[in-house]
Amino acid sequence: QVPLVESGGGSVQPGGSLSLSCEVTRSDFSMYDMAWYRQAPGKERELVATITPDGTLNYQDSVKGRFAISRDNAKKTVYLQMSSLKPEDTAVYYCNAQNIYMRAMDYWGKGTLVTVSS
Repeated sequence: QVPLVESGGGSVQPGGSLSLSCEVTRSDFSMYDMAWYRQAPGKERELVATITPDGTLNYQDSVKGRFAISRDNAKKTVYLQMSSLKPEDTAVYYCNAQNIYMRAMDYWGKGTLVTVSS
């Protein structure tokens, strides 16, 4: 297993900002595509953003311009900076790591709750 340690999250008012972090504690971080997913109550898990080892980015349309994914290979950490948050962003956010050479090596964090409410 490749432990993924997530941190951040919490409650914020609409229009506010939050930052999530995910540290990969035991693996060769540079061999992994990293991603953030989220799952809202009663809904399926959905992809939010991805970042490849060379820094190629991809975002779900609903978060473009508001969320930013980044990675620090030296710290083996991926970040999700969220701004202009909306109530519909409320969800459990999950970190995902997938080995670029062996796709079956696919690991998930335990999730962190983000609540956007006034």
